[in-house]
Amino acid sequence: MEMIIVIGILLALLFNFVNGLNDAANSIATVVATRVLSPLKAVTMAAFFNMAGPFVFTTVVARTIGKGIVDPGFLTSEVIVIGLGSAVLWVFLSSYAGIPISASHALVGGLIGSAIAWGGVGSVLWPSPGLFVNTVGIFVAGGVTGALILSYVARRKQEVNWAEYAGLGFLYGASLILPPAIVSGLLPLKGILAIVVFIVVSPVLGLVSAYLIGMAVIRIFRNSPARRMNALFSKLQVFSAAFYSLGHGSNDAQNAMGVITALLVAAGVLTEFVVPPWVIIVSGLAIALGTFLGGWRVVETMGRKITKLRPYQGFCAETGGGVVLSFVTAFGVPVSTTHAISGSIMGVGATRGYSAVQWGIVRKIVTAWILTIPLTAACGYVGFLLFGMLSFA
Repeated sequence: MEMIIVIGILLALLFNFVNGLNDAANSIATVVATRVLSPLKAVTMAAFFNMAGPFVFTTVVARTIGKGIVDPGFLTSEVIVIGLGSAVLWVFLSSYAGIPISASHALVGGLIGSAIAWGGVGSVLWPSPGLFVNTVGIFVAGGVTGALILSYVARRKQEVNWAEYAGLGFLYGASLILPPAIVSGLLPLKGILAIVVFIVVSPVLGLVSAYLIGMAVIRIFRNSPARRMNALFSKLQVFSAAFYSLGHGSNDAQNAMGVITALLVAAGVLTEFVVPPWVIIVSGLAIALGTFLGGWRVVETMGRKITKLRPYQGFCAETGGGVVLSFVTAFGVPVSTTHAISGSIMGVGATRGYSAVQWGIVRKIVTAWILTIPLTAACGYVGFLLFGMLSFA
């Protein structure tokens, strides 16, 4: 096996490690913030279920990473290694700064930038014009419907800021119309378009899911003593945290699987894109180890700075986020687990009112989300050019 393939495999496992390091917050932040589990118990549980995730779900996300972003003909060993290096650098720096970002999007951006530097814009598998137009049409139709409904409700309640409600209604309507369109087959989203769309959709789905679950819990237990609620949901939150960690491992652990399998195909070791069992195992172990060691600065941001969480809210956030991850993983979309759980935490915070959420922190997180793909793409592009210069020097 060529040295560059070995380096690429090691770099892919390092990527999954720093992925687990940053995304440890996704799996354990809420259960630690509510003091249901100690940090050591929380990371041990999350590491186990992150490892189990890829075995519970199929490897369809790995196929998207390995075959649905860049044309396999341009996905050379050098393109993969440099794209991976860009992603690892961005995730590590973000973890050090305590910013929860999407490792999946960092990898996608790195591969896109590196591939464009090698084969031009045509090396990337862009969506067809027809699919793009259909997606925009459905997105706008849902958004306009949501804006009309929410602005009407705001006017009926004589809210002075009804225009803000219209904007929120557009965002909610556009996001909520996509899941039924995808399930029904009306909108066969895949590849880059699906990834970009779910940058917006996954946090909104997490927010809405967690908000609805939270409001239902508040309604059902409105006459229950706080001590009884805390005792009940302290137990339930262990299960919801495990459920979320399972979804997290099933989606994010497949990033390295897709890259390693693509490397093996590029080197001629594999004749077709089928993820070997040993790749599943080592990828799961890498992300589990990163989760176990933990990124405690990110945990602090996610668990305590966005909003103050109680056990029942931690349960609602993890359940809402887990539902979103299960849905998108089933359709092979590599999404940001950070986006899903961040939206869910915002949703449960919003059950106590707008001011319960620290929106200044949220804006910083969202800014990092938006910048991730462009910055890693630029890094991958420059990195490949520098590699080419050094190779011919």
